[in-house]
Amino acid sequence: MGTWLSIGHPRVAEVSATDETDFVLIDTEHTTIGLETVENMSRAIESASSSTDTLVRVPWNDPVRIKRVLDIGVDGIMVPMIDTVAEARDFVTAMRYPPDGIRGIASGRAADEGESFEEYVKNANGNHVTIVQIETEQAVENAPSIATVDGVDALFVGPADLSAAIGRFGQWGSDEFNEILERVVNAAHEAGIPIGTLTVNAEHVDLRIQQGFDFLIVGKDTASLTNAISAARAEYDSVLSERATQSQAASKFES
Repeated sequence: MGTWLSIGHPRVAEVSATDETDFVLIDTEHTTIGLETVENMSRAIESASSSTDTLVRVPWNDPVRIKRVLDIGVDGIMVPMIDTVAEARDFVTAMRYPPDGIRGIASGRAADEGESFEEYVKNANGNHVTIVQIETEQAVENAPSIATVDGVDALFVGPADLSAAIGRFGQWGSDEFNEILERVVNAAHEAGIPIGTLTVNAEHVDLRIQQGFDFLIVGKDTASLTNAISAARAEYDSVLSERATQSQAASKFES
């Protein structure tokens, strides 16, 4: 189980990296989080007294962006909107040094600023989690082939984009959406790789596990914050209402 980070602050990352959290995913596709912030968040996660891994979703299947994130020293990368086998292969190639890939070589933070440079380069290929996002109808059709690409470690269904792509945006309980999920889950399992998805609502965890998902991102920082504030407000209003009712009853009794 992991959690989703879209607030670009190291303390949020550190608090999220608990013993109960297997990994955190830092989203740089739909946020303003830059590489320096990713680096600082990664440091914060590493400083926590847990074994929480750091994954980063990059904005696009861009080898330049991918190599710069890998140089930070994160544990894995997720790429959105992978629709074809060719795109999946390009992603894997960007994750690896030559001769297996095209990742540029540099002695960055991942290589202890050069102290373990040669050892890191020698062992890096295949040691980063490589997650492909399935978010379109084309990707669903190609999922069985994408899942068999050498170097793809897992599939991940992007529920918002995929539900929108089939004309059922946000209809998490619709038959059409769940039939699509079943197809992608089956494609991953037939290829022998795990598949995950995101659920902001913890009440949907049981359903997704029943559907065969192997890992979940449960909740995101902004949603958790707003939900907590809403719950606190509801409790506050409830107490005020109860006290007002009691006060009115007391006034009538005194009269």
